[in-house]
Amino acid sequence: MRYQFKWQDVSQSQVPVDNQANLEATIKRSFELGINHIETARGYGSSEMQLGQILPMLPRAELIVQTKIGPTANPKDFARDFDKSLKYLNLNYVDLLSIHGINNSETFNQSVRSGGCLDVARKLQAQGKVKFIGFSTHGACDTIIQAIETNYFDYVNLHWYYINQNNWRAIEAATRHDMGVFIISPSDKGGKLYSPPPKLEQLCAPLSPMVFNDLFCLSHPQLHTLSLGAARPSDFDEHLKVLDLLDFSDEILPPILERFEQEAIKALGEEWAKTWHLNLPTYEQTPGNINIPTILWLRNLAVAYDMVDYAKMRYNLLGNGGHWFPGAKADKLENLDLRSCLVKSPHAEKIPNVLAEAHNMLSGESVQRLSRK
Repeated sequence: MRYQFKWQDVSQSQVPVDNQANLEATIKRSFELGINHIETARGYGSSEMQLGQILPMLPRAELIVQTKIGPTANPKDFARDFDKSLKYLNLNYVDLLSIHGINNSETFNQSVRSGGCLDVARKLQAQGKVKFIGFSTHGACDTIIQAIETNYFDYVNLHWYYINQNNWRAIEAATRHDMGVFIISPSDKGGKLYSPPPKLEQLCAPLSPMVFNDLFCLSHPQLHTLSLGAARPSDFDEHLKVLDLLDFSDEILPPILERFEQEAIKALGEEWAKTWHLNLPTYEQTPGNINIPTILWLRNLAVAYDMVDYAKMRYNLLGNGGHWFPGAKADKLENLDLRSCLVKSPHAEKIPNVLAEAHNMLSGESVQRLSRK
């Protein structure tokens, strides 16, 4: 998604020559390096169409091509969207098809109900147009586990990286079901690691934050694939540094992880650093749908690791992210009573003030999801 021309479908004639040339050079560089898993989605605007200009030039048997189609109330719309994707990609089949965004009970039911989108995907599989079926998710861990436990899917695309390890239980469930585990956006959603703050660089030394995060993820054998999100051929260079380190992760990671933990304790206080997340309500359980766990998490990152730009970007998406990034900001605290929803938290008295502090620190211009730009 970082190298496409537009977030909307456009004709090939509208794509600037230099943009298409960069995309093709990036794919060729990837293939030269042995990186042959190419992921896109129907929701990524011109991406599929632009990829379709180069994929037929590459040895098909050596490619792993994945696209993702959002679940729909009418499964015929899902089938129509897949047909459009396959036509744009200029392929006879895709290796991996994800149901894109099983994020809540509605999208779960649209996907797995009898006659729903999963049944359409299975028909496509029977026709030889799809090899394996998975799902992608930005949902709560319990929702992800619910989808995994159906035993209907071959793999899952989910978020998990150093700064956000909430989905580990889902990864364990996927491991039990022998599913592939694909990590979404570890370098962007995992902390805007293409442009890290100096403090993050210091904490990760002698590694860069990007290499540290790659190594942290790949040191867990339950994880199989990291999305690199390259925007240009040179973007692979930093990631490739992790390859020579994989056999030494047990030596390299512990001192860096210890620095992160000690810095969090120093900046946030030991009790808060270790227990802030306990017994927090979900946004559905909170007056005004304030997403308390997410806001506190972002504020902690900003305070402990100077990840202010990342925290602002994510915070100002609240209220605009739909089921992809649900819940509201803390901009209406004075009109809300949070006491009942925080009754089980060890920090019930402190949290309203911390939320107000977070809003003052992070609030700014509202952010739209990329696909709405």
